[in-house]
Amino acid sequence: QVQLVESGGGLVQAGGSLRLSCAASGNILSINNMAWYRQGPGKQREFVASIRYDQDTNYAESVKGRFTISRDNAKNTVLLQMNGLKSEDTAVYYCNGDVVYRDDVFGDKIMGNYWGQGTQVTVSA
Repeated sequence: QVQLVESGGGLVQAGGSLRLSCAASGNILSINNMAWYRQGPGKQREFVASIRYDQDTNYAESVKGRFTISRDNAKNTVLLQMNGLKSEDTAVYYCNGDVVYRDDVFGDKIMGNYWGQGTQVTVSA
């Protein structure tokens, strides 16, 4: 009943920029924390950045000063602006959200943690 869909990945040269977008859909009442994670080749999934409903942000040390996370609460979207990309940023990037939604069948308010399907970011040297 809730879907998170990422877009904006692609191939970019080192030093370039990309902007990722994640849109949440469904009978959503609110989204508390929204975050981006990534999983590079042969690596475990790792935290990249997060943003709370009140716009408070948090970043992994490896992306501080280069990446900026933002959100539009009215549109249930979260963005990740990535500048100064490095080859080590190559990964599949996943959107994550703590979503409160209303169940379509029984009308109950339900809270759950959801992931998007991921979008590939490849940075060439």
